[in-house]
Amino acid sequence: MSDSKKDYMMKGQFTAENSVLVLVDYQVGTMQLIRTSSSDVCLRNAVTLATAAKTLNMPVVLTSSQEDRIQGPISPALQKILPDAYKARVKRQGIVNAWGDPNFSGAIAATGRKNIIMGGVTTDICLVFPSISAVQEGYNVLAVMDAGGSSYEAQEEMAQRRMMHGGVVLTTTNTMVAELVQNWATPAGMQLIQLLLGSAPMMQQAG
Repeated sequence: MSDSKKDYMMKGQFTAENSVLVLVDYQVGTMQLIRTSSSDVCLRNAVTLATAAKTLNMPVVLTSSQEDRIQGPISPALQKILPDAYKARVKRQGIVNAWGDPNFSGAIAATGRKNIIMGGVTTDICLVFPSISAVQEGYNVLAVMDAGGSSYEAQEEMAQRRMMHGGVVLTTTNTMVAELVQNWATPAGMQLIQLLLGSAPMMQQAG
């Protein structure tokens, strides 16, 4: 690492070179369960994470649960941005804790990355269990809280408390993208800051 890079690196920082993005159950039916936030905002943030990962050439693991039932297919927006990850997605047939599916945990292990950036469409079911399980398996996990939600505030709060107690670190989409970019003056940084600015509240109001 060059001295100049050390100047703006934190100890234990998640970077594009040491992290994998994991998105759990971003399915059109499951997204309708979100009430503590807007499902549109949660999906937009998941898409932002996916775009950042693609721009920074990061590995991505997608998983879904019972696509042929009410949960439905993975969001078309994510399919479009991540066609390769979508094709290789882990299709679970009922396992609640995604980490319990060896195809899922195996896909993450295959990346060789020990830092997991994880989003789950519902915090209280999709995200809480695999994030804690990954920590228990020796991974470092950043859970992106504004890329998902729960049906009720109590569910969201209790799931967040349990994750923090289990060693999962909570973060948000903008913070995560900024941590990965490290320098807005880079080509990737210039591209991604425009993505973040485009979703900022003042820009939404201006539109």
